[in-house]
Amino acid sequence: MSRVPISACIITFNEADRIDDCLASLAFCDEVVVVDSGSTDDTRARAEGRGARVLQRPFDGFRSQKAFAVAQAQHDWVLCLDADERVDATLRGRIEAAREHGFDDAAGYRFARLSEYFGAFLRHGNAYPDRVLRLFDRRRGGWRGEREIHEAVSIDGPVRTLEGNLEHHPYRSLSEQLAKQERYAQMMAEYQYARGKRAGLRHILLNPWWRFVRGYVLRGGFLDGWRGLLYALVRVEYVRRKFLKLWLLERGYRP
Repeated sequence: MSRVPISACIITFNEADRIDDCLASLAFCDEVVVVDSGSTDDTRARAEGRGARVLQRPFDGFRSQKAFAVAQAQHDWVLCLDADERVDATLRGRIEAAREHGFDDAAGYRFARLSEYFGAFLRHGNAYPDRVLRLFDRRRGGWRGEREIHEAVSIDGPVRTLEGNLEHHPYRSLSEQLAKQERYAQMMAEYQYARGKRAGLRHILLNPWWRFVRGYVLRGGFLDGWRGLLYALVRVEYVRRKFLKLWLLERGYRP
């Protein structure tokens, strides 16, 4: 069976300090497409220096940007990564093994995402395994829907799980994490408000509490030590802010 080519698709914005490691982990791919939304550092130059095809596109949403990147790929089998992610050795081996068989058992593949947090990987709680569907046949699926935040791939056909991890390095600092979560909370609140969802005291008070109990206690987040506690507390605040912002939108207060 002939070897199936893979196009890697990445979206970027000011990722000069992370793009090299991301691209290095994709050396087994036949093509790399980078869609940049106006970086002011040398992200584009670094990507081009590693052989990527770099395109420019104004950012209008995570889902739309990723869908555009997939559409520009030369090959139908695509592997989508963010610049802060890397394919580890085990996952690369499983992807290459599936490719040697022509990806004949699935229309898409999911795998665990392992997030680094202040110098160590989180292996418990809500942080892991955090499985994501990122390798797929674009003829049978893609970045569908209207939601531009917490976007996900949907596939028409069987989806299999591969061993290995997609290593994730999401935050350079606590300040960056808090700023990112503030932005995401606003985007999610606006998305939910536009679709008629509303927030009450139950959502504001109980949902954050349940998020902490589920992740830190029931799913063993405490096993990640102080990092697990910090991660759980920050994520609780994201849930609270999302519902607070939705609650304010109902009352006519907009950013």
